[in-house]
Amino acid sequence: MTAEEVEPPVGTLVIDTAGDQLGYVMGHEGPYVQLRPVAGGREWDADPAHVRRATDEERHRAVAERIRAMNAFSSGGIFG
Repeated sequence: MTAEEVEPPVGTLVIDTAGDQLGYVMGHEGPYVQLRPVAGGREWDADPAHVRRATDEERHRAVAERIRAMNAFSSGGIFG
């Protein structure tokens, strides 16, 4: 994030560049940004130095991941 955006707002779609993982900002705890995967699941702590807003392409990827997860859930399948 830029110096003006040290703490991205809750709900912002970002990418943790340390692991190329998309996630929604869930909060801020100590020096970390807490992120949740776009398809749901366990939150993880990310170093703010490795967090940036998602690009349009990454937002499209997030939508595709959520749709896959919802389809798998509704059909009783396993998402993975």
